[in-house]
Amino acid sequence: MLRTVFCVLLASTFSAQASTDLKPRTETAIQKIQPEMLQWRRHFHQYPELSNREVNTAKKVAAHLKSLGLEVQTGIAHHGVLGVLKGAKPGPTVALRADMDALPVTEQVDLPFASKVRSTFNGQDVGVMHACGHDAHTAMLMATASVLTELRAELAGTILFVFQPAEEGPPAGEEGGAKLMLKEGVFATYKPDAIFGLHVWPGPAGQLQVKSEGIMAAADSFNIIVKGKQVHGSSPWRGVDPIAVTGQLITALHQIPARQLDVTQAPAVLSVGQVHGGVRWNIIPDDVKLEGTIRTFDPQMREQLLQKMQHTSEHIAAASGATAEFHNHSFAAVTWNDATLTEWAMPSLRWAAGKAGVAPIKPITASEDFSFFQQEVPGVFFFLGIAPENTPVEQTAPNHSPLFQVNEQALENGVRALTALALDYLANPAKTDKKD
Repeated sequence: MLRTVFCVLLASTFSAQASTDLKPRTETAIQKIQPEMLQWRRHFHQYPELSNREVNTAKKVAAHLKSLGLEVQTGIAHHGVLGVLKGAKPGPTVALRADMDALPVTEQVDLPFASKVRSTFNGQDVGVMHACGHDAHTAMLMATASVLTELRAELAGTILFVFQPAEEGPPAGEEGGAKLMLKEGVFATYKPDAIFGLHVWPGPAGQLQVKSEGIMAAADSFNIIVKGKQVHGSSPWRGVDPIAVTGQLITALHQIPARQLDVTQAPAVLSVGQVHGGVRWNIIPDDVKLEGTIRTFDPQMREQLLQKMQHTSEHIAAASGATAEFHNHSFAAVTWNDATLTEWAMPSLRWAAGKAGVAPIKPITASEDFSFFQQEVPGVFFFLGIAPENTPVEQTAPNHSPLFQVNEQALENGVRALTALALDYLANPAKTDKKD
């Protein structure tokens, strides 16, 4: 009971870290920007763009930031946008990040602004939908930029607004996302002391969810080419059957996390998602290709898993007279919330969430390339619940579903969180082990 009263009192006052004098102006500015933010979000939802194709989205973002009088850089990692807000006084630098790309998903939600867009993804004709809420992320950060710009005269430090393309991963054969933004020098001129990001999630509307250290998994894709010897299906002994080898290999690969890794240390997931081989029912092919993903929370366990996968692939193939080529690609590192910075951020998040509250969250085996920013500077990534009204959380459509929906009333708390974190950091920076 005392804990509940304490949280309510804490939520009813402006974060103790931020300047109390800014509270009335901040609240007013957040309320004022809500209608425009919803217009932006609905526009982006109706006209989504795939990874590395966010041309019009980036133009709209850049135009808004320029209208605020911010320093704006465009064309980073193809279509990334950086807005720079310099306060009236010197101080630390803090970054806020939103992603802008949509997914190759055909929308099944009946909305007046539902997406009807179709495009080409890796050579296939696909529907396009903001099925992961990046339209909401972009709109919330645009709104946050508006709110914080009104307070420029009181700010001591610099705020970076990072609008990132291709978080979902670039098309085959292309570079993109956070890694390319860093490679192209998004922080070359202004390197932040800390970075914050959020993601909408099918949790209770308006609730913020967070944990320190590993909150989302590292993600690797892998592909294995099993090479045999093509032969007629009626006489398999005359060749080497890569399909039979692949069947054995899939079973063996799934046994690695289950039987060869100490999963009490950290979770590990291995999934095969594609198998391709053969052209005719009575021909054993020359080769079979399988592809999949692994998710890990510990760098050493990741390396161990990759080594065992390669060893297993090569030896199972060799036992049948075949060969196996193993390749992997790192899509994202562990999304690692700096423990000190996470603890520092809690008063800001509690103020932002209000009655909806802040709750712990278990590690998520999905991944985020926000993790690459966190490898450069301390960061905190957290979740904003957007479950629709009158829908139990467990019945809410998950991210990447064609039925995914955003409860727009919850987005105000996202703006409140980003605004409070930036203001509080400039007023009282967290003491973390800053990376060079």
